[in-house]
Amino acid sequence: MKVSGGRAVVEVMAKEGVKKAFCVPGESYLSVMDALYQHPEIELISARHEGGASFMAEGYAKASGEVGVCMATRGVGATNLAIGIHTAAQDSTPLVALIGQVERPFKEKEAFQEVNLTGFFSHLCKWTVEIDHVERIPELLQRAFHIARSGRPGPVLVALPHDMLEDEAELNINPSYRSLPPQPHMEDVKQAMDMIRNAERPVLIAGGGVIHAKANRLLVQFVEAMKLPVVTAFRRFDAFPNSHPCYAGWLGFGTPQYLLDAIRDADVVLALGTRFSQVGTQDYTLLSKNSKLIHVDICPDIFGKVYAPSLAIEADARSFLEQALQVPEPGSIISSEDHLKELHDKYMEFSEPKADYTEDFVDMDGLMHDLAVCLPKDTIITNDAGNFFGWLSKYYRFEQENTYVGPTSGAMGYGLPAAIGAKLAQPHKHVVSISGDGGFMMTLQEIETAVRYKIPTISIVVNNNTYGTIRVHQEKHFPNRVVGTDLSNPDFAELARLFGAYGEKVEKNSHFAPALQRAIASGLPAVIEVAVNPKILSVGQDKKEVNEKLVSNN
Repeated sequence: MKVSGGRAVVEVMAKEGVKKAFCVPGESYLSVMDALYQHPEIELISARHEGGASFMAEGYAKASGEVGVCMATRGVGATNLAIGIHTAAQDSTPLVALIGQVERPFKEKEAFQEVNLTGFFSHLCKWTVEIDHVERIPELLQRAFHIARSGRPGPVLVALPHDMLEDEAELNINPSYRSLPPQPHMEDVKQAMDMIRNAERPVLIAGGGVIHAKANRLLVQFVEAMKLPVVTAFRRFDAFPNSHPCYAGWLGFGTPQYLLDAIRDADVVLALGTRFSQVGTQDYTLLSKNSKLIHVDICPDIFGKVYAPSLAIEADARSFLEQALQVPEPGSIISSEDHLKELHDKYMEFSEPKADYTEDFVDMDGLMHDLAVCLPKDTIITNDAGNFFGWLSKYYRFEQENTYVGPTSGAMGYGLPAAIGAKLAQPHKHVVSISGDGGFMMTLQEIETAVRYKIPTISIVVNNNTYGTIRVHQEKHFPNRVVGTDLSNPDFAELARLFGAYGEKVEKNSHFAPALQRAIASGLPAVIEVAVNPKILSVGQDKKEVNEKLVSNN
């Protein structure tokens, strides 16, 4: 029986195990949407903006471990989708973006909403392809899913000309195929183990590859056996339980000096599944020239991209750890357990909230303390970009795997839509997004999406009426020349209620925990707006000094 191109696309999606697809409807791929009508096992989530749809798909992929799927129309829809595609690229998230395209005879005539999609997205994606013949849909679309999930995962864009989707052909769609990750050579693993055993100050940096390989528990076994301090890479907090005695802290904005010093003093660094981002390496200054680097990663292209390794091992984190745990342990380990304990103790002291409750504003230290106390340990946290993140990264301890979904790209507007995607992937877990007022306003229309599909996420909006991160840089580099960073905002709680969600505004710390419980009990998508001191813009600021200035000014 002949099927249309639109039907063939959906049949491939079903073969690839797709359960959710996120979109803003568009006329250029209506035949795909119509075919989805006949496939109720694939739920179509229609968002209010393509940026929101792409963030939902990216958050869903992170929380589910499967390939995220987002769809948009040509040109205008596709370019709106780009922010989530870029986020997936920097976060190594498997994503397939299906984009309607202009009719084949109209190409290169500057047709309505025409964009050269494969060229436009080529540097943002692992692969881009335009399918011009209906007969090739199974071949090319299945290849797209394979490329997205294999090796270092990432986004793939598939352009689908409108008229091609209406062509018909008799097609044979094969089952999904998957390749095994590369396995390390045992000789390399033994060499790595010898280097670690003979090191006096070794450090392990755990990246997203640990999470992707579902190797968290193996990593715990490995570092317990080797007495190794573990540092998690930028926004990879849940790669290792933060209260474990081997945990030394995290890399990113606001990494404490004790940890930077420990890494720079390390004689051997084992980097496991991490690409050494600019933020995590403190502008590429993290490793000392005297450190020997053992770099283990599924993608050989990243070796030497930032630091030249003494030993490069192409393997996924799980297979490396499995083999490493089989290597016999001749002799004792040189590294000091006292050093391990010292690093962990410093982390625990650094990450203990020093709550200073006031009645004028919500104190962020206290807010993070209450979040940690009130939420189950398996709660999934998502976040936006903004200075509020400093409190989250410093004070919230992630104890279980797959409990953090955040953008290493620093994309604003990510928190709420990513939470929607994560909640659809893990419906039995609480999912809480934390955003600033600037970021939340960029995708707050997706509250309606959550209400329409009955997706009970909880959004905490930290409101200081400021683009806080930029204000901090502005006041540092151009003091007393504030421009463009002041904001005015609606009543976010009232706005949530107008959408049909639960909304509450909190102005005192004593009111936050009860508000959070009421939001959870409502069973609705919820927004909790918290009013914070607009003068306290960063986690390291002296609150006493700020409060004294406020009193003197009054």
